[in-house]
Amino acid sequence: MERTGLFAALLSSALGGTAVVATRYLAGALDPLTVGAVRFAGGFLILSPLAALNVSNWPSRKDWFGTAALGLLLFGLSPVLFNLSLVYTTAARGALALSTVPLLTILAGAVLRVERATSRRSLGVAVAMAGVAVTLARSLTAAPPGAWRGDIIMVGAALCMALYNVWSRPFIARSGALPFAACGMGVGAALLSTISLAAGGAAKLAGLDTTQWLAVAYLAGICGALIFFLWAFALGRTSPTLVGISVAVNPITAALLGTALLHEPVGLDLAIGLTTVLVGIGIAGQRTSGGGPKA
Repeated sequence: MERTGLFAALLSSALGGTAVVATRYLAGALDPLTVGAVRFAGGFLILSPLAALNVSNWPSRKDWFGTAALGLLLFGLSPVLFNLSLVYTTAARGALALSTVPLLTILAGAVLRVERATSRRSLGVAVAMAGVAVTLARSLTAAPPGAWRGDIIMVGAALCMALYNVWSRPFIARSGALPFAACGMGVGAALLSTISLAAGGAAKLAGLDTTQWLAVAYLAGICGALIFFLWAFALGRTSPTLVGISVAVNPITAALLGTALLHEPVGLDLAIGLTTVLVGIGIAGQRTSGGGPKA
């Protein structure tokens, strides 16, 4: 079961790298709030009918507040920070900053007494993050002025994800991955959509061309519905740290697509970095006694 969860997390994070590129592609046409609104409103419209097929597993009344709060954290605050960061920095740098999720997850889990920080998993996180740094080392110098602002903002988005990883597992265990993801996404989408509409987001959507609408559809279907269903599915089957470390795959995908679509330069160290990331994930994924989550 733990391997299934890790595989789902890796697939989610690999697709997450494409979200970085698609978001940056839309950054000149839509503001960060509107990008988040269309991504998660569209994702909710896809997930909610599927979740409705099993109404009995929707979060119970005692879990409504927690589910809503976690939804606002991951689908409200985090995407605003995520999208805003890419206004200032490149897809590669943004993805590298986002790869701090596993480190922040370990720290949050230890501080909140949810998961013990074992030496093996800490080593795996360190190796995977080193692989990310190697992969993007050359491209990190090719950044617009003030890119450090975007990097810091993206670390804030990573912290939101880390806290979600640590706090959501018991809710998923009680209600299931699909209903939990749909409910949380619906709350976040409602907030972002309300603010976006008030700020004139609808007018900006009307000005999109066909290619930009395809990017919006991709963000909603793949980067909204599929990615976060896989993420919740993974959190229900393996530890927060193992789910978090999968984010190290995200910059690899972002680097490849950033080179192909956005012409952001990436050096020839990609193969070395990818191998190092996979080694780190392998180290962290080995079974250890007493290292699992307490929830």
